[in-house]
This record gives sequence, C-alpha cells and structure tokens, in this order.
Amino acid sequence: MNTLPIAPEWKTSAWLNADVPITLKDLRGKVVVLHTFQMLCPGCVSHGLPQASKIHKVFRDDDVEVIGLHTVFEHHQAMQLDSLKAFIHEYRLSFPIGVDAPSGGDIPLTMAEYGLPGTPTLILIDKSGQLRFSHHGIIDDMVVAKMITDLLHEEFRSVTPQAEDSFNNCDDEKCSTG
Repeated sequence: MNTLPIAPEWKTSAWLNADVPITLKDLRGKVVVLHTFQMLCPGCVSHGLPQASKIHKVFRDDDVEVIGLHTVFEHHQAMQLDSLKAFIHEYRLSFPIGVDAPSGGDIPLTMAEYGLPGTPTLILIDKSGQLRFSHHGIIDDMVVAKMITDLLHEEFRSVTPQAEDSFNNCDDEKCSTG
C-alpha cells in the first residue's frame, strides 16, 4: 500500500508565462518541480530562481514541469502583480509562475496548505502526484538533478487521493515565517 501524501492542489489568483491556469491534475504523468519564492527574498533571487531556470532548461525535453509559485507572506504592498510582471521580465524567467492566492491574513493559501516555513522552498512531486521532497533554503543543483532523474525513472502509478486533503525573518539564504 502506498502511503505517500498526494500533493494538495495549489490555490492561485493569477498565472504568468501560462496561457491557462495550471493544475496538478493536468500534470499527472510528469515530475513537478515547484519553486516557491518572493521577489524580495535574497535566497530566492540569488539561488532559488536561477536553479529553477536551470532545471527548466536542462529538463525541457523530459517529463518535468517547473512551476514557480510567488508566495508572499511579508511586504505585501511591495510585491503586487505589476511588480511581479516586471520582475519576471527583468530576470527573464520563462517557466510558468502562479501567484499564491491571498488568505486575508499574512500567509497565502497554498503556503498554508503545504505548511511551508518560508522561501525559497523546493518541492518535488512525482508522476503520480505524490509529495516526494520539500526543502526550505538553498540546496545544491546536483542533488536536485539526481532526485529529479530518480523520479523520472519511476513508473507512473495511479493513486487514491486519500491524503489529499511572527514574520519578516530573512537572511542571505531564505526568508521564514517564524
């Protein structure tokens, strides 16, 4: 019996670099690399987003989908959609980027659903839609490439979705919710 949790569907208010909203259900059969970030997070800008861009380029012809998720838990007024559009253009980010839907509080909906401690966070979801890895902070590119390659070599399995169901702490590597 497979007991790995099914990745919850992300909740977004907008999509950039995508013609239509992207759902996890649409991506079944592919390895999903989800990079959560904020524009004003030093570790996101210096490492997380460049890493996501490299993965997008290297695994472009494989069954890998790189998704960015702009998940804002601080400096909300500075990180609006128009600013994000300019940021994506200036940094030449070409992979799809969703905007984590606001909750009415500081923590957006997907960030809360996934229990993310901050940004950058790298999440790997296998071809069957199961959460396989989550890491907050910086992680070596080669380690991530090995994990993606391992997931690519696994067989797709149909799974039952039984498991579906204080701020401003930044340093050079990451921003945390507490």
